[in-house]
Amino acid sequence: MSPRRVDPNLRPQLIDAAAKLLGEEGPAALSTRKLAAMVGTSTTAVYTYFGGMDDLVRAMVHEGFRLLGDRMRAVEESDDPVADVLALGWAYRDNAREHWHLYNVMFGGSGLSGFSLTDADRQHGRYTLDILVGAVKRCAATGRFRPFDPELVAHQLWIALHGLVTLDLGGYLVEPNTADVCFEAQVSGMILGAGDDPQRAQESLARAAQRRLRTQ
Repeated sequence: MSPRRVDPNLRPQLIDAAAKLLGEEGPAALSTRKLAAMVGTSTTAVYTYFGGMDDLVRAMVHEGFRLLGDRMRAVEESDDPVADVLALGWAYRDNAREHWHLYNVMFGGSGLSGFSLTDADRQHGRYTLDILVGAVKRCAATGRFRPFDPELVAHQLWIALHGLVTLDLGGYLVEPNTADVCFEAQVSGMILGAGDDPQRAQESLARAAQRRLRTQ
């Protein structure tokens, strides 16, 4: 008997469907039977790709950070490192909006009893932070930022963006343009606090916004 052929598309489909099921209906709805029905496969196939529910949730975390890393790496370096930092902020926010069903799981907020992220899982998130650290270093090297600890500045930016994105996805910034206005005010305040000149900061913000429009 020839071995059963493995569908290379099934694993990512299961991850995506599980994240949407978790985000839309909550932890109680996440079962192998319901997941298999959504994707049009068998419960055996679910266990073929994931040894158990913990493995499935962990795969969601890794996939979420992989997509985020890809989106941030797609932001090309320019001769304006502050605009690059701002563009990375847009990339973070846009990725969270597009993959909202994975975002909460990535940070351990899935609400699944008995499941907790390991440090190895969290390392996937730290890898994406390295991209932002590199951009902050270039801002300091060109004199746009004061010579702070670049990892500290990157963490502050990440914390601020995570808070805004969480409120945005939670439906708390629903008035027209509220999320955009808050985003621009927040990131502007952060780069000014890091030492940038107000006029140059506004110019960089405009460049970053134009770059985002070109990629949408």
